[in-house]
Amino acid sequence: MPGGGFMTDDQALQIRNLRVGGMGYRAIASAVDLSRDQVRNYCRANGIGGILADSEKKLAERMRDGRACAFCGAELIRPKTGRPKRFCSEHCRRSYWRMHRADLQKKESSVYIMECAYCHEIFESYGNKTRKYCCHEHYILDRFGKTKD
Repeated sequence: MPGGGFMTDDQALQIRNLRVGGMGYRAIASAVDLSRDQVRNYCRANGIGGILADSEKKLAERMRDGRACAFCGAELIRPKTGRPKRFCSEHCRRSYWRMHRADLQKKESSVYIMECAYCHEIFESYGNKTRKYCCHEHYILDRFGKTKD
């Protein structure tokens, strides 16, 4: 059974070369006669990521540079004129902003302090200065004549 004892310097060098070449933990373990866990722990301790880690770094770099979709990572076709794209589709754009609501930059001049016509609670309305209700439930209750308890 592989994984007997300690790792030699030759085994460590082999692990480094095989991992950088793109080989997986199990394949390396059988090639150097160590356990998969020993190989994995050595690679993690020494920052040897392999091809997958390198491709993830490259994808993050492409997303930062605007060459890949900020949501799914698909390659972007840059327009010749106008503002550069950030997303490959409308679906990706909406999904991204649904997940990153805190990153939205809201203008203070677009926030209106309102009073709900049903419960008379104070609420904030963003971008709509004609809003009357704090929530849809209160709109339905007030619109269809049901009274507040």
